[in-house]
Amino acid sequence: MSEFAAVDLGAESGRVVLGRLDGGRVTLDVAHRFENRPVRLPDGLRWNLLALFGEALAGLREPAVPLRGIAVDTWGVDYALLDGEGRVLGLPFHYRDARTAGMIARADERVPPAERYAVTGIQTMPINTVFQLLADARAPAAERIALVPDLIAYWLCGELANEVTNASTTGLLDARSGTWARGLIERLGLPAAPFAGDPVEAGTTLGPVLAHHGVDADVHAVASHDTASAFVAAPIRGRRAAILSSGTWSLLGLELDGPVLTDRARDYNLTNERGVDGTIRLLRNVMGLWIVQECRRGWGDPSYEELTELAAAARADVPLFDPDDDRFLAPGDMPVRVAAACAELGQAPPEGRGEIVRSAVVSLACKYRLVLERLEHAAGADVEVVHVIGGGARNELLCRLTADMLGRPVLAGPVEATALGNVLVQARTVGELGSLADMRAVAAASTDPAVYEPAGDGAATYERFLSVTGQIVKETVP
Repeated sequence: MSEFAAVDLGAESGRVVLGRLDGGRVTLDVAHRFENRPVRLPDGLRWNLLALFGEALAGLREPAVPLRGIAVDTWGVDYALLDGEGRVLGLPFHYRDARTAGMIARADERVPPAERYAVTGIQTMPINTVFQLLADARAPAAERIALVPDLIAYWLCGELANEVTNASTTGLLDARSGTWARGLIERLGLPAAPFAGDPVEAGTTLGPVLAHHGVDADVHAVASHDTASAFVAAPIRGRRAAILSSGTWSLLGLELDGPVLTDRARDYNLTNERGVDGTIRLLRNVMGLWIVQECRRGWGDPSYEELTELAAAARADVPLFDPDDDRFLAPGDMPVRVAAACAELGQAPPEGRGEIVRSAVVSLACKYRLVLERLEHAAGADVEVVHVIGGGARNELLCRLTADMLGRPVLAGPVEATALGNVLVQARTVGELGSLADMRAVAAASTDPAVYEPAGDGAATYERFLSVTGQIVKETVP
């Protein structure tokens, strides 16, 4: 039987996953797993994309069966600039590099934030491509831009195309049309050449793998932003569900038919990213498990299981903080930053690894509730259930706390949601599946989510979170 290969690159690790569609179900097998280790050079923090590409090729050469197709998905916002010959102008920067300091203010001077949001509908974050480009001295010499999955696919097959779901994370795509917002690009003072051709839709075949790679298959552009692929694999069965893609970042959102570009959505800093078949993911990026990951790195990489056990045994009334505080964005001594944030909010800092991790995950669950209430308010929605997908679905403590805090059932799984969505879109690209509903039906048949019912009253903890962080949930509605 033929299989589809998903090259799934995350901020912490990468994998090549083989997917086989058989009898209305997809089975997944990880052929190759590898670390993603950014490198700090004299001029800043960079992604080691050449190493990732080499690891991806090694995984693609593993299967003993024919490959029906290959597709790449990665995180959003980061990019490479290319010259007219298709040559990369330097290794891509990491979104956590400090070069974007001051770039939001520069953009605001050129185009007021309300006007940018009215066009793109994208949450303002210093990592956004638009702010990276404003800091990029190479930009005037560029003829093409390639988001990270575009670049990996280009290196595989020699055909460069910007795929729309990842392009929507840039802050430079028109939220209504799905084309580059060229008027906005000009007003921001960014070069026009890299945005000459409009992005392609998920499900576009780019071409065969170049012969010298030794892999015989076509390369497809799927939903190349990993969150967009993960949303495809969420086994939702109705319109009253929210989806939480949980990993290094947490992305909590609703799938809608069109963008929400209101002042209220902008005030809540919600983002409108494109999904498969023209859908919109109205969501909010939350710092996610990055804080725990960076604490773990500073502690010498103990297992996540050990840290979760310590957190589960820690006292319940740990200090709380806003996980989206900008101090947590860059790599560094995360336990010290957590302690400082708690102290600045008038609380005794957490003591020991267990309390630090529990403080992070409880604060994260509280932020989920705040974001969900704002999503409901902005979209006029009433959410009954939350699907947690991605690596965070394995974290039983976080899933249980999330159910308690949200007061709604949490369905956790699939863990490999991004790879599953990647494979499902490939299967549709070659004619084996039809609509988005068909893909969701296969996703539901291919996974058995763990169910977490609310078992505790999270209201008191949530009120404490709002009090110590000074957050406002919603304005009064007449």
